[in-house]
Amino acid sequence: MGGGLLVAYALLPRTYEAPLAPGHGETAFNAWIRIGRDGVVTVAVPQLEMGQGISTLLPQVVAMELGADWRQIAVEPAPISGAYVNLPLAARWAPLWRPLIPALADEPDDYWLRRWAESERFGATADGTSLAAFELPCREAAATARAMLAMAAADRWDVDWRTCEAAQGFIVHEGKRLGFAELAESAADYSAPDPPPLRAEPPAETVLPVGDNGTRELAFPRLDLPSKVDGSYLFAGDVRLPDMVYAAIRHGPAGRAELSSFEKEAAAGRRGLVGVVDGKRWLAAVARDWWTAEQALEAMAPRFRVSGPAATARIDEALDAGVRRGKPRRVAERGAGDDTMDKPTLALRFDVMPAAHGTLETASCTARLTDGRLELWLATQAPERARAAAAKAVGLPLGDVVLYPLPAGGSFDRRLEHDHAIEVALIAREIGRPVQLIYSRWQEQLTLRPRAPVAAVLSAKLGDHGHIDTFRARLAMPSTALEFGRRLFDNRTSWAAMDAVEGKVDPLALEGLMPPYAIPNVAIDHVPVRIPLATGRLRGNAHGYTCFFVESFIDEVAQRHAQEPLSFRIAMLGDDARLVACLQTAARLAQWDGGAPGTGQGLACHRMGDPETGGRIALIASAVAGEGGVRVEKLAAAVDIGRVINRDIALQQIEGALLYGVGLALGSSVEYERGLPQEGRLAALELPTLADSPEVNVVLVQSDAEPFDPGELPLAPVAPAIANALFSATGLRLRRLPLLSGGL
Repeated sequence: MGGGLLVAYALLPRTYEAPLAPGHGETAFNAWIRIGRDGVVTVAVPQLEMGQGISTLLPQVVAMELGADWRQIAVEPAPISGAYVNLPLAARWAPLWRPLIPALADEPDDYWLRRWAESERFGATADGTSLAAFELPCREAAATARAMLAMAAADRWDVDWRTCEAAQGFIVHEGKRLGFAELAESAADYSAPDPPPLRAEPPAETVLPVGDNGTRELAFPRLDLPSKVDGSYLFAGDVRLPDMVYAAIRHGPAGRAELSSFEKEAAAGRRGLVGVVDGKRWLAAVARDWWTAEQALEAMAPRFRVSGPAATARIDEALDAGVRRGKPRRVAERGAGDDTMDKPTLALRFDVMPAAHGTLETASCTARLTDGRLELWLATQAPERARAAAAKAVGLPLGDVVLYPLPAGGSFDRRLEHDHAIEVALIAREIGRPVQLIYSRWQEQLTLRPRAPVAAVLSAKLGDHGHIDTFRARLAMPSTALEFGRRLFDNRTSWAAMDAVEGKVDPLALEGLMPPYAIPNVAIDHVPVRIPLATGRLRGNAHGYTCFFVESFIDEVAQRHAQEPLSFRIAMLGDDARLVACLQTAARLAQWDGGAPGTGQGLACHRMGDPETGGRIALIASAVAGEGGVRVEKLAAAVDIGRVINRDIALQQIEGALLYGVGLALGSSVEYERGLPQEGRLAALELPTLADSPEVNVVLVQSDAEPFDPGELPLAPVAPAIANALFSATGLRLRRLPLLSGGL
């Protein structure tokens, strides 16, 4: 067996206790890898598994670099540690955690950024940054272990370790071979080479031939699939502890709500009821089963005082006033900005309603507080922030709080919020027993911070044949990303976070507005608007509405000047051959006929991330509108996500994101009255069912670029592609999300 310390080298070397402690018969090589006497290679995964397949992708990277047998790979959620920091995400979110001078820490290799991320143990899962953050550390860890195993084998054979190879769980040399299991303990005594000897070729999937049954054998099938199929996969709500009880909870309406009264005696004597805990803004009942707790809350009829309750009418009024009369703040520009645009040739108004996440699993957390030590079983995208918030709530030092990370049954950025972790910690303290808190669907809808609503005006100065000389986008909306940042990093309440960022410009809320097209002059403006609703992150984030604005606008320009939509776009993409390739591939895949009236075909494309290395997608939707609403019949997508590590997971993510985008395009909106969401159940969100799901065809465009996350990018063009398809089918332009929310 082996243990020891992990040394994480940066500009300032830091030393941590080895976070991946070896079990009986295991040897720990570093923060990422343990190898057992049975040959099982256990890989640490420091990111939340929420269906995106990261608990397969990172082990696959390790297995390919190490030369391990995939059948002997095991996975373990990594503990919170400075050894696992998400530097690309920390850089992207620098305006959120370093709001005064974000430019001091906005590059992944920045000294201050790394120092902050390690000290804060920042390992959040968001914005599709997992591979960018952890592929290289996984490769380096695997290359180090491979070299140490080769050294141990080479000494037995009296050969140079550099002449040894690793494959299928063995070190081999000229017909001789030794298994990892035989070498692990002795290999741990060797000094790792610096730098690690990485393989010449980075990880990429090798497609195996089609078998006799007509299916393609998977080289790296998902590790979580068997347990998800047989039901043994454990989510946050599946935790069971000795003497555990269950809590249900009631919150006040959306706004600044405080618990004013409740009829405690109405629940007295109820069989199975363990206790009642009242917080400042919530009331919880605890019982031997959840339903008893829920019924006790119903009987106690809690009432709340609310100031500034959310109301759709007030939200719409604030956004309308902002986009019409608000003071714009420049976020980004190209060329001369809008200096030459005295009067636009074309100006169009777009509106977006608040959008709900629609997670299958509601918020759930289990807490046990004994002898001054708090334990939390939780699915969270930001584990250290959740841990710190719970510690503060119960007055414990951070070191006395342990968080056991669990997978989420869907998140879509909903699990970046951790109110339920704070609440269950307080409930466990008062009850004195392990407690599992589960939100009802109504409480999930009531407490979520939806994707922000937006009112936007896009305008352009046009030349001959629709040539765009100047483009301006002006968005009136809350400073939603900054607001989220205050909640996450400063642990502020919703209204305190809104107070702190009121009037501040928010570049993250306008991501994706800079067109990929060669438009010489571009101006991007934000009109910060305070609305009576806390807002937050949602899958795709700003790209989910900014692409809708840009691609709908581009389509209207083409149509008004009798330009074919595909060739009109390609003519403006001389500097982006990758996006042109996606457009041409999608056109062939969908048998694009020019989007002529009556065909019901609509086109949209998008670029996400760095202009040089980011991902690209082109999408053609076929849709019709009738008495039953909108029906999306087909989606044909060509996607460039760079080097593909696992093709099947990439396709799963793309197809899932496309269907999620259909849900956002046609539903998912939330309206409020007196602080209460009018859509309290999943059925009310009008999400696509299996019968509503279109035929989906996806082509992965060959690319040598670095891997790009496939889970966020495909969502962006869905709404504009459907909107443009509906124009082709009906002749009507829809400029509001969800589509048809204002009727035809």
